[in-house]
Amino acid sequence: MEKFDFFNRKFDEICAMAPTRKNRIETTESTRMQLLSAAQTAFSEAGLKGARIDAIAQRAGVNKQLVYHYFGSKDGLYSAVLEKVYTEIRESETKLRLEAFPAEEAMRRLIVFSYDYLADNPDFVRLLADENAHGGRHLNASDTVIDLNTPIIELIAETLDRGVQEGIFRIGLDPLHLYLSIAGMSFFYFANIHTISRIFGRNFDAPEAREERRAHIVDFVMNAIRLRTIPANLS
Repeated sequence: MEKFDFFNRKFDEICAMAPTRKNRIETTESTRMQLLSAAQTAFSEAGLKGARIDAIAQRAGVNKQLVYHYFGSKDGLYSAVLEKVYTEIRESETKLRLEAFPAEEAMRRLIVFSYDYLADNPDFVRLLADENAHGGRHLNASDTVIDLNTPIIELIAETLDRGVQEGIFRIGLDPLHLYLSIAGMSFFYFANIHTISRIFGRNFDAPEAREERRAHIVDFVMNAIRLRTIPANLS
């Protein structure tokens, strides 16, 4: 009987030491996120061509074979990083809850958010610039990114429709082109901030310059989409 109890205790000890399925899943996801975080930094600093798998694995504190285990290849890891950063910006946009605000305030909040997000996430700017240098081939192969971007265009369309109904926005504005204008004015600024600073002899990276640029973009876009009123003496 004592011998039987001894084996039971040993069996219980072994079971307690063995990782549960839940723990294995958590460890797998944790390792995957460590690799994605390290890769995001590496790719944003050196680009797809310059980043090295062994350096990424070392930064993540894991064996480089795990990169191939989770992502298949360097390109697979790069694609996963792109999907990660797009997911993050879209999730942040949904937290704005623009539907809870009047159309004009909602649009203003979206413009400010779009500018501030790029200001606070230089990795995002550099990664998109690098992907464009590769012809967008990784995003072209990703259905995830397409699905992620559809809601923001729909949200802008809904906000524009509300603004028209409220009598403050012009009729017929294209939500996609409006989004491209908002994103483009901010993206160009941060993607080229060092070169334009040199060319125009002004530090556009200074806090006051950033604030001035943000205010200009907000005013520019809001004036472009507002319903134009014709003075009585000109009608």
